[in-house]
Amino acid sequence: MTDSLNRRQSVRVTDRVMLAVHPVSAEKIQAVSRDFQQGISPYNQEGLTDIQMFIGAQSALAKLRERDADLADFLQHLDNKMNMMLKQVKGGESPLDALVMRKANISANGIAFYTDSPLRLDEIVEIHVVLLPAYIYVYSFGKVIACDPAPEEEESGCKFRVALEFVFLLDEDREKIIQHTFKQQSLALRNRRLNP
Repeated sequence: MTDSLNRRQSVRVTDRVMLAVHPVSAEKIQAVSRDFQQGISPYNQEGLTDIQMFIGAQSALAKLRERDADLADFLQHLDNKMNMMLKQVKGGESPLDALVMRKANISANGIAFYTDSPLRLDEIVEIHVVLLPAYIYVYSFGKVIACDPAPEEEESGCKFRVALEFVFLLDEDREKIIQHTFKQQSLALRNRRLNP
């Protein structure tokens, strides 16, 4: 069983994700960890509700789009309009504003991605990642284990390739990542068989 689990955790997939990564203080990590030990979800932090509402709406719209594309498009426009109005009323930025589409390799152990800004080795960062196309949101902390110049052939134009190892990730989020990577790999294999 352990070998099976280790194989599942090491599965990687290159994907497009929505990603925000920010350096975080040791105090915040300790506070989130302490709250979690007392039964308080890390998702209950201030500011994360904006992301969860957005992701929930996008996930529902993605499922609806499979059945009724016109209705899903109409509701998408309404959702966008409501988000703009809320932003004007509330003012300021939310963590949702920092999410950027990135090419990434993700596994149950960590994530690697391309960026314009370097990160320091061993620096601890807060990670917001949205797995597409299902709009699955994962919040975690990671430690920078590599920050190298990006290869010249990297089409995104980003200057660095950063690799993070998860240091705080809920078990259910780890399982979401594993399921997502398996699904993406299955789709890639099927496409290869259909288009040799």
